[in-house]
Amino acid sequence: MRAMDVGDRLRTQGYRLTHQRRLVWEVLRRADHHLTAEEIHAQVVQTVPEFNVASVYRTLSLLVELDMAKEVQLGGGRGHWEVNHPDDDFHLVCKVCGRVQHHPSDLVEQVRRHLAGQHGFTAEAVELVVHGICDQCADRPLRGVQQAASMEVS
Repeated sequence: MRAMDVGDRLRTQGYRLTHQRRLVWEVLRRADHHLTAEEIHAQVVQTVPEFNVASVYRTLSLLVELDMAKEVQLGGGRGHWEVNHPDDDFHLVCKVCGRVQHHPSDLVEQVRRHLAGQHGFTAEAVELVVHGICDQCADRPLRGVQQAASMEVS
């Protein structure tokens, strides 16, 4: 979604595109990985030092309400944010390096069909997060196993 689309989307829903909202959106849009609200805040305060983290959360909530962003629980007890996308991708989270990959698949659609057909349940949103070890960490046999073991101990 382009920056102008954001302003149009906010205005059509009765909201203003403030400088702070634009900054939060731009940080999120340009990110090459999922960000916590605190990571977004750290980038926004470089431009607007008085911007507080509560305002970041309010802006993120508004972006979610408008289907422009989504919060994903990737583990660790904190939400991670990304630009909204269809939920037919699922997340692969490496427990060694923390890298998150989007994996496109028809698996999410299979889950939807199963829930509807077998349980009479209509899924509105499906968040599929798989935790394991990525290919890069798996290629480092001893180091990957040692890091994974130390992460499980802490």
